[in-house]
Amino acid sequence: MSLTFLIGGARSGKSSLAVEIGQRFELVHSGTTITFIATAPRSDDDMEQRIGRHIAERPEHWVTVEEQVDLVEAIGQSAPGLVIVDCLTLWTSNLMWAERTPEEIDEFASAAAQAAVSHSGAVVVVSNEVGLGIVPANEMARSYRDLHGRVNQQFVNQADRALHLVAGRATPLVEPWTLLDGLV
Repeated sequence: MSLTFLIGGARSGKSSLAVEIGQRFELVHSGTTITFIATAPRSDDDMEQRIGRHIAERPEHWVTVEEQVDLVEAIGQSAPGLVIVDCLTLWTSNLMWAERTPEEIDEFASAAAQAAVSHSGAVVVVSNEVGLGIVPANEMARSYRDLHGRVNQQFVNQADRALHLVAGRATPLVEPWTLLDGLV
C-alpha cells in the first residue's frame, strides 16, 4: 500500500511520530492490527531500560516483534494493517556485528525495502541520519556511516513519502531533480 520513511537525528521525534501515526491509523481503521518491529538488541542494562521506555510509549495491544536481522521475514509475516519498523539504524549495526559484508547488507536493504512496499498494509520505517557530523576518526565508524547512508537511500527511494525530523518538526524530502528541473 504505502511506505513512509522517517529520518532525523537522535531525539528528533521520529519514534514518537511513528507511534502517533499508529495511534491515528487505529482511529481511522478500527479493528486493524498495528505491528511494531523492534530492531534493538537487548545487549546491556542501558538498552533494556531504553527498550522498556519505548514499550511503555506504545499501546499494549499492538503486536511487537523483536527482530534484529531478518526484516524481510518480519515484515512479510506481519498482518495487514500498519507495520512500524524502528529502526534501520540499529538494524544496519546488527548486520555489521553479524559480520555481513557491505554487499550483503546492500542486498538485505534492497530486499527489506521491497518487502515494505509489497506489504498488504502501510509501513512506516524509522531511521537516523548519521552522516551530518564530522568524519569519524576510525575506519569502522566511517564504514558504518557510509553503509547506513546507502541503506537509508534504498528505503527512501522506495518510499511514497519521506520526512526529515528536527526537534519534533518535519520537512518533506523530495527527489532532487523535481527541484532542479530546468537547470540542465
